[in-house]
Amino acid sequence: MDESPAAKLAAAPSSSDVPDCDVLVVGGGINGAGIARDLAGRGWRVVLVEQDDLAGHTSSASSKLIHGGLRYLEYYEFALVRKALLEREVLLRSAPHIIRPMRFVMPHEPSMRPVWLMRLGLFLYDHLARREVLPGSEAVDLRRNAVGEALQDRYTRGFVYSDGWVDDARLVVLNAVDAQDRGAQILTRTRCVSAQRGTEGWTAILQSADGRQRQLTARVLVNAAGPWAEAFLRGVARSEHGEALSTRHQRLVKGSHIVVPRCFEHDHAYVFQDPDKRIIFAIPYEERFTLIGTTDSEFSGDPASPSVGADETAYLCKQASHYFKRSLTPADVVWSFSGVRPLFGDTVGALSAITRDYLLESDTGAAPLLSVWGGKITTYRKLAEEAAEEIGRVLEDARPAWTEKASLPGGDLRAWIGTPQRPDIDIERFIEAVCSRYGWLDPVLARRLARAYGSRIERVLGGATRCADLGAEIAPGLFEAELRYLRREEWALAADDVLWRRTKRGLHYSEAERQQVADWMSRTANPAGL
Repeated sequence: MDESPAAKLAAAPSSSDVPDCDVLVVGGGINGAGIARDLAGRGWRVVLVEQDDLAGHTSSASSKLIHGGLRYLEYYEFALVRKALLEREVLLRSAPHIIRPMRFVMPHEPSMRPVWLMRLGLFLYDHLARREVLPGSEAVDLRRNAVGEALQDRYTRGFVYSDGWVDDARLVVLNAVDAQDRGAQILTRTRCVSAQRGTEGWTAILQSADGRQRQLTARVLVNAAGPWAEAFLRGVARSEHGEALSTRHQRLVKGSHIVVPRCFEHDHAYVFQDPDKRIIFAIPYEERFTLIGTTDSEFSGDPASPSVGADETAYLCKQASHYFKRSLTPADVVWSFSGVRPLFGDTVGALSAITRDYLLESDTGAAPLLSVWGGKITTYRKLAEEAAEEIGRVLEDARPAWTEKASLPGGDLRAWIGTPQRPDIDIERFIEAVCSRYGWLDPVLARRLARAYGSRIERVLGGATRCADLGAEIAPGLFEAELRYLRREEWALAADDVLWRRTKRGLHYSEAERQQVADWMSRTANPAGL
């Protein structure tokens, strides 16, 4: 069986096995993966390096929303909101298996803002960008609608509007898969320890997890290191004279989320606002749970290891309990996670007021350097497109954009369902087709695999015609065939890569079952054993 990309790297005996490239992208979060994909699709020779796992940090610790950012209208960020609203439907069409429409319920709290202002904001949200997939907003009587049943009786009026939900970590991985399919080289567990600028290009030293180093030259360096972007320019990248390159300060903000047993039965999410105008979401998650978040707090530690503070957990429980009939306490929390977001802009003032827009900073003093500051998941594709345009400009070799109409891996369902209709309808038709073709699969497992892998499900199941063909069931609903696929084609090398990023099955398993997955990953670490 083919070796995984990581195994191929580990087997490399010398620096000559890593080819020179046009563009070296540092950072395997959503922005780095998106940029690598766009560039590879334009025919550039691309290498992406990520010091840990793809989406190992910020990009797997989001609220998992594809949204325009309704609250940003309060800060008059109309351009950002419009850009994000336009991208919602582009992304929905590109990956209907991992991105889906979602309706959001916003109870009216009279003490915070009048009804007319909420109507005005939602009118703008509905009309700032053209909608073809998502329905518009509407008022709702919470006393007569099922979405009001979970709320305290004092909430009688509200509004419902549309946005989207995304499996954030899988979005990153699928961008990396597409980049590799188009010729990019994706190196995970590989750190760029030095990047020296020259008059003709960059010379980088890459260090893999086993400590071995190799040299690579690139015409352009892209700094997409997220919360490490400033540190990368201050401590790793050097000018042709050996000087640090950073001139910009990031503001690091920690956002934390909690997961509790399901608080409501329907498929809508809720938007709650506290008296300080901070927003939290309560989102249906993994069938049996509710995801609640996020917080905003200054962060100054290591972005690799943020933790959810007891005060953050208490705050999220308190705010949710202010709206729900069911009172939540920290004892209800079954899982929590935290990520560090890099923001640019004002270094003082309320965190909620800092823009979530992005800035691409191009330095063409010698060999080109492009740094990515800020950004959000919803606008990653547009950011990547603009980055590729800028690289084409500085290299004086403009190449056409292509991602707006392209599907992400697994997102093209035509071979299964024929002509696409609407993303939410298409995915249900696809799930029916999967259940029909693989009638021997448990329907719950078939639905999970269809949503996770889309039309790539055939690569996961291979030629299996019965459950026994999938190998041993390592944990409930997780067979060796899927684990082999994740290692072989999605760079999953450790149990956490599988349990908490590629599949989210860790939330459903006991500690003993999670250990079974870890034992299998360790036992089969040698690619020859796959």
